Amino acid sequence: MNLLLDAIGWIGAALLLAGYALVSSSRMAGNGTAYQLINLVGSVSLMVNSAHNAAWPSAGLNLVWGAIGVVALVKLARVREAAAK
Repeated sequence: MNLLLDAIGWIGAALLLAGYALVSSSRMAGNGTAYQLINLVGSVSLMVNSAHNAAWPSAGLNLVWGAIGVVALVKLARVREAAAK
């Protein structure tokens, strides 16, 4: 189980770094669905790993990071819905 949770943490870290690198290099839009999904999955993965390791400041940070991602995705969905009308 520890190995699985460690792998989840490393995958989350890789996703967050990849998203940041892609936006910083202008290969991905920072206000798009793909970036928000990468951030959401990455932050939830790191939150799970941090909580398992009792790293509560990191778990809390990633909880907020994930909530920001959810809010951004909801806003993007509303914009798409309004544009489709």
